[in-house]
Amino acid sequence: MKHFFAQAYWLLLFFLILSQQAAAQTPGLAAGSGSLTGTVLDSLTRQPVPFASVVLLLPAPAEKVVAGQSADEQGRFELTKLQAGPYRLRISFVGYGVRTQLVTVTDSRLALAPIQLPATAQKLGEAVVVAQRPLMEVRPDRLVYNAEQDVTNAGGTAQDVLRKAPLLAIDGDDNVTMRGNSNFKVLVNNKPSPTLAANLKEALKSIPADQIKSVEVITTPPAKYDGEGTAGIINIVLKKGTKQGLNGTVSANAGTRSSNGNNSLNFRQGKVNFTSSLNGGLNYNGRSTSSSEQVTYRSSRNDTLRQDGTGHTTGYYGSGSLGLDYDPLEHHSLSLNGSFFRYGGTNQSGNLNRYTTLLPGFSPLFLRDTRSTYQGGNAEVTGTYTRTYQQARREWSTIVQYAYNGNRNGYEFNQFNHADRPLEVSQASYRERSTTRLPGHEYTLQSDYTLPLGEKKTLEFGLKGILRLTGSQAQVDTLFPVQAAEYATSRYRGTAFDYRQDVEGAYATYTFNATEKWHVGVGGRVERTGLWAEFTNTNTGIPYRSYVTPLPNVNLSYTLSKTSSLRLAYSRRISRPYIYYLNPYVNRSNPISYSYGNPNLDPELTHSVELSYNNFIKTTSFNVALSVLRTGNSIEQVSFASTQPLRPVPDEIVPAPNLVLTTSANVARNTAFQLNGYVSAKPTNNWSLSLGGNVEYLLLHSTALDLTRRGFAANYNANTAYKATKTLTLQGNLLQILARPTLQGYNSGFIYYGLGLRQTLLKGRADVSFNAQYPFTARRTFGNATTTPAFSQNSRFANQQRQFRVGFAYRFGQQQATRPRKSIRNDDLKSGGGGQSSGGG
Repeated sequence: MKHFFAQAYWLLLFFLILSQQAAAQTPGLAAGSGSLTGTVLDSLTRQPVPFASVVLLLPAPAEKVVAGQSADEQGRFELTKLQAGPYRLRISFVGYGVRTQLVTVTDSRLALAPIQLPATAQKLGEAVVVAQRPLMEVRPDRLVYNAEQDVTNAGGTAQDVLRKAPLLAIDGDDNVTMRGNSNFKVLVNNKPSPTLAANLKEALKSIPADQIKSVEVITTPPAKYDGEGTAGIINIVLKKGTKQGLNGTVSANAGTRSSNGNNSLNFRQGKVNFTSSLNGGLNYNGRSTSSSEQVTYRSSRNDTLRQDGTGHTTGYYGSGSLGLDYDPLEHHSLSLNGSFFRYGGTNQSGNLNRYTTLLPGFSPLFLRDTRSTYQGGNAEVTGTYTRTYQQARREWSTIVQYAYNGNRNGYEFNQFNHADRPLEVSQASYRERSTTRLPGHEYTLQSDYTLPLGEKKTLEFGLKGILRLTGSQAQVDTLFPVQAAEYATSRYRGTAFDYRQDVEGAYATYTFNATEKWHVGVGGRVERTGLWAEFTNTNTGIPYRSYVTPLPNVNLSYTLSKTSSLRLAYSRRISRPYIYYLNPYVNRSNPISYSYGNPNLDPELTHSVELSYNNFIKTTSFNVALSVLRTGNSIEQVSFASTQPLRPVPDEIVPAPNLVLTTSANVARNTAFQLNGYVSAKPTNNWSLSLGGNVEYLLLHSTALDLTRRGFAANYNANTAYKATKTLTLQGNLLQILARPTLQGYNSGFIYYGLGLRQTLLKGRADVSFNAQYPFTARRTFGNATTTPAFSQNSRFANQQRQFRVGFAYRFGQQQATRPRKSIRNDDLKSGGGGQSSGGG
């Protein structure tokens, strides 16, 4: 039914445009002086229905359209230049029933009472035409990828979904970027997940693609969102059933590289709504090869170290959720939601090292056989109280959330000098093992109030407080078999690091229509940040300090026509470093490259300006945007020779020939000039096509490193779907990322592509799917390079990519979009998009 509604909506807009053009040329429909205004609301939540279709028709039995438009983002509409007389007003939107009512237009302005649209599960007064929602939607403030319409997602994970969304890309190491930038925030149903913040690329594997409804890409978030994420916000919207009675899904998928099972069960009866899900999967056949060459420059000679490695990774993940919504009275609602994520895995690798120059204390040939492990878990509980009022759009909500995030990483390696293959453990020249724990607790309290000031003015304001308690406990054990028989714990290389951060914020946003064509939003946040750190093993730390940051936000939109608009937005945003950037633990799993965090990092501030143009013509949506992002005091990952360190460096590191250190530091001032566009079209009734791309010119400057880098970067993705029969859909997608300059080098590009089909069975209750990723290419290769005055590095990495996957899904009851619930959005941390670690395993 939902697919049917979506088709009707887009067809209605198409015929509305045609009929309006015809009406303008039809005698008897001359312009008058009357006007008609109103607001479209959800009949259950009393919240606005943005972009609802509004059509004014002549009295029955005539079907001639007199006027029409789409409501704005607040559900408001105004039809002008109308002749006085009786008409029929018809309101519709995807997922709602069609509402038709009689109106009598006069020679003056007529303001209607709020018009309430019923959800599709309610009994409708007339026939409802429904159809498939388009794969991509262009909205005034965001781009939406309707993942549930993409058959190639069947049996996959959130990683598979995000790599096909507009303006997003996933590189060869599974790190997500948005418009080429890793500084963004990811929300799930408009709320944060500590697991996503801590390790995005692993956590995304625990979210089944079959449970994702859509992905929203918000490039210029308004002031009500937390101030972090210079590139914007990615909101993953999950499916949630609300049909009266029992409904749910059961699915299983098996592939050459991964398998999973996903289940959901939902129940609604009267004022009570219960939702639940349980999912799990395995990743295997993750075989990879790597090679690198490091050249260290010296006055008399150059030292070269070559590494060749192989690896094999296996992993698991699981997730679950429980939700209970209760509406005790008409304008009061309560909800309690809990969820957990769990993931883990191992990597077995062998790394052969060859020195071309014999150095004191170094073997010219040695093999390091390493086993790395990782595991993480997150649990969170959220309670919400929402108060609505008789006045449309007026609302007050209070939310309390507790979240626990715990990660444990480790490695164990055996080094065999003068050997090119693994030997017996008893023959190892050196052995080392390490474990790191990263526990975290997060407490959040948030309150928001929305106050309408007339039909076209709205004031929103709120308060928020976040308390984070986290840290790192690491232990390193070493063993020289010729000197001892048992491991000994290193007194100097362990870490006991405690970190506290509290953030208090307040925001206010005022939106209004300055004229019939100008819509203005003015707002801002003020955030106070306090932090404290202590190293218990050295009795040192960072004394408690705090700072206040104003974050203004302005949004102007101009309506060019009923189908097109211009938008200009400015925002100032902040990025606070996450624990992985701060953790001072030194990761020595690579013999020639150590990495560690920097607890002295300061936050970075970014100014962002964006001008965008949106248009919808018949069955084609189009968006193009120009933007400039300027970041001072940017947090960058930097590499340098241990003999010429960039301070500060942990005292435990002893400078050595050919040793490279990698950490994060506030060392750059970056500017990005971006041009991105997106188009979604439907050339025929059965064929849909979408294409998006981003081109940017980067200017990276570091006074501390005496470096200036500039250059172009670009990426694009394409999706196409063809409905061969009423029950069979074919689909394909393509993503290409071009090489991207970095502060000290570059990252290479790559191509990703996939094909899929889905056959619907049992009158729409079941699906059988088949998907292929990289069907014509077994492996994907990518690389990166780093060049400094002291050394240069060139690395290449290739991993298994070809995968074939089959799946089966069965639905009982009917899946529908849930009524919106307020949720917390902790968007104030810089987690590098992928939550990449600067140290700590």
